[in-house]
Amino acid sequence: MACRGACCCSSAGRLNADNARFLLLAVLIVLYMLCGAAVFSAIELPTEREAKERWEERLENFTRRHNLSRAELRHFLREYEEASVAGIRVDDIRPRWDFTGAFYFVGTVVSTIGFGMTTPATVGGKIFLIFYGLIGCAGTILFFNLFLERLITVIAYVMKSCHERQLRRKGVLPHNGRRGSGTSEVDSLAGWKPSVYYVMLILCVASLIISCCASAMYTPIEGWSYFDSLYFCFVAFSTIGFGDLVSSQNIRYESQGLYRFGNFVFILMGVCCIYSLFNVISIVIKQSINWILKKLACKCCHRCQRRLFRSRRNVVMPGNVRSRRNISIETDGVNESDTDGRRLSGEMISMKDFLASNKVSLAIMQKQLSETANGYPRQMSSNSKQNGFSGGVGALAIMNNRLAETSVDR
Repeated sequence: MACRGACCCSSAGRLNADNARFLLLAVLIVLYMLCGAAVFSAIELPTEREAKERWEERLENFTRRHNLSRAELRHFLREYEEASVAGIRVDDIRPRWDFTGAFYFVGTVVSTIGFGMTTPATVGGKIFLIFYGLIGCAGTILFFNLFLERLITVIAYVMKSCHERQLRRKGVLPHNGRRGSGTSEVDSLAGWKPSVYYVMLILCVASLIISCCASAMYTPIEGWSYFDSLYFCFVAFSTIGFGDLVSSQNIRYESQGLYRFGNFVFILMGVCCIYSLFNVISIVIKQSINWILKKLACKCCHRCQRRLFRSRRNVVMPGNVRSRRNISIETDGVNESDTDGRRLSGEMISMKDFLASNKVSLAIMQKQLSETANGYPRQMSSNSKQNGFSGGVGALAIMNNRLAETSVDR
């Protein structure tokens, strides 16, 4: 760096971009949690205090009316709490551990919903749950990732077909359907990928439709309000699973078999769509973090350049030194000129030199795209890390280079 050791850019240079992104995300998540805690505390704390006061009043009236001590009554209530953990309720509900109840339970385990209305009470059941959940959750996450991969592929195919049709209507592409006959089609569709914002909008609409249809089913059958049904759909589909509202728990329903099948289908489709939506939203969040880091880096570099200019105000800076870099596409290399020597000496580079370096990156990207199209193995270079989306694990790796905002050839 031109001002290495003299300002904040030296410390920023030591910090890897991925580490900076990770630290910034961690700070933003903590701030988000603090804001959420403040909002929920302001909304829910008065209601909690009122409920506690009403409960204490009812408890006092009950002990007086039935001539019971509060200690005896509290002991009885604790025994009921222990029984409720085992699945005992005041109203008649479906058996928790028959085959259908156990199947519902393992579904909440492997999908990581975990409503909490059914939990193993024996030591053997708890030990089995640990190993069962370890394999089941891993397998289900793999299923969600494969679903995400196919969903993104289908959406990209449909959107590309719509884009082709739109170009044909405008007359950019020929209407005869022959491919490769001209350069206009290649220029218009080469490297085209769907925008993450359109994909996010499609997934939002799909999730909303599934939630509204599921709520229309839950409202008359479970006796919930429509808003409570929507709330349950989000809590269940996002695998938060509080357990305050749980579907298919009554002992008898009208058209019971059909309802339980519909409940299973809606939860499966909703979890898959919301999981995909969360991962696409994470791409948008990562874009925002990259934008923040760029702004911080620009401010830092601007401050460093002003300091450097002050320190060299009596030095004659080279004004219009014309030099070129010879770009070698075959070797992915650049034949450096005296420009790099000037930059290494701590002097400022011109805008033309900066644009020349971008031309180098563009030429290397064009070569890599050509190799990919011809089936040659593509090697990872440092340029692929510039957008902050290269590599990745899990869902991020699946969406890498499938959306326009995660592509290195943008």
